[in-house]
Amino acid sequence: MRCRTSVTCLLFLTVALLTVTCRAASAADAKPNLIYILLDDAGYGDLSCYGQKHFKTPNIDRLAAEGLRFTDHYSGSTVCAPTRCTLITGLHTGHCVVRGNREVKPEGQAPMPADTVTLPRLLAKAGYATGMFGKWGLGAPGSTSDPMEHFSRFYGYNCQREAHTYYPDHLWSDRTKVELDGKTYSHDLIVNAAFEFIRDSHLSQQPFFCYLPVTIPHAAMHVPEEDAAQFRKQFTQFEDKTGKYRGPLVKNPAAAFAGMMTRLDRNVGQLLELLVELDIDDNTLVMLSSDNGPHQEGGHMPDFFDSNGPFRGHKRDLYEGGIRAPLIARWPGRIAAGRTTDLISAHWDTLPTFCELAGADAPRKTDGLSLVPTLLGRGEQQQHEVLYWEFTERGSSQAVRMGRWKGVRTNLKKNPDAPLELYDLETDIGETTNIAGTNPDVMRKLNAALKAEHVESATFPLFGAMSSNP
Repeated sequence: MRCRTSVTCLLFLTVALLTVTCRAASAADAKPNLIYILLDDAGYGDLSCYGQKHFKTPNIDRLAAEGLRFTDHYSGSTVCAPTRCTLITGLHTGHCVVRGNREVKPEGQAPMPADTVTLPRLLAKAGYATGMFGKWGLGAPGSTSDPMEHFSRFYGYNCQREAHTYYPDHLWSDRTKVELDGKTYSHDLIVNAAFEFIRDSHLSQQPFFCYLPVTIPHAAMHVPEEDAAQFRKQFTQFEDKTGKYRGPLVKNPAAAFAGMMTRLDRNVGQLLELLVELDIDDNTLVMLSSDNGPHQEGGHMPDFFDSNGPFRGHKRDLYEGGIRAPLIARWPGRIAAGRTTDLISAHWDTLPTFCELAGADAPRKTDGLSLVPTLLGRGEQQQHEVLYWEFTERGSSQAVRMGRWKGVRTNLKKNPDAPLELYDLETDIGETTNIAGTNPDVMRKLNAALKAEHVESATFPLFGAMSSNP
């Protein structure tokens, strides 16, 4: 009898051990969920883990403490639409289709071609549910590049102009226009829709890509009073200052800005709680960045908040303050906690990185490099020889980074042969001293890179007038 009991116990333990082993193997082999949070006009210094002193972002700081913080990461451009294009196509602004904020009336921006290869399309082929929640800006409703042509779920602003207020009269849910009362805080609706998508994807046992390009802290300094109130006593010197952009006037925009960032940070904490609740925290990569440097609109005071940190310039500049962006990556058990990297990287690295993690086929034509070796601490990380930007507004400009060297050319529409400014970022992070005249060899290399990386666009010409056809 004892023998039978022992055999039964042994069989039970063996089955239990095999079950646990299989579950562990299954979890290890499972495709990771991918969440990418893109802030709107948040500067490098607008997060406390990157130096912000006037308010705290404890949940975003937690992402950094439990993951990896990049110090030399760059946005795809210095304004909204082209940055978003580089992010989902893996092409920099010398090669991608959308290189500026080109408007379409009555609503939307100029679309990408119908056959554009994008990250959500690639991930969908690899079995992912794909959802986008926030601001699109890459194709008007019903166009060849409506967000539903790329994602399986969409909720938010199609048009960047409509996103100039947080109290709009409508948003879009997939292809349906959702009428609003003009009194509802849009950011909350967008975040809730993203959380619902995560829950639904988990219930369907499908890996998901959740792209969350929120509108905070763009332009209008709108936030419910519950978040602004705590900062009014802190910033009493601005109580008589009014911020105006679109929608309601804002009293004490400094308090409102800090409140906006606090509300966003609280959402990040809620996201992390949701991942634990659904038991998918260990199989979910969360990344957070910003689309460009800090803006100076709607009463916002980036100099007071030191929003661009140690860098020169703001949004619409190709100096570091306009394009140096935070990037944080957290994946418990896979990304070692508390690390910092000075790897030079950019938004167009996101596509090859996510494709590798998802087992998706990345296109051969990409300017990006997979960051997986740096994220997971294994293998050899490829390095960018060159990072390149061009911007066709404000007179047109170009920028290039090659290791420690940074080159900038401005006012190209007036002077296509405008001289290249040169800065040594190792000794002059603020780009204060142009050393072009004393480094001829470096100048030759950077000028050659500017020519090699630029492919002229009829829609967004760098040196001439913009085409009138969208």
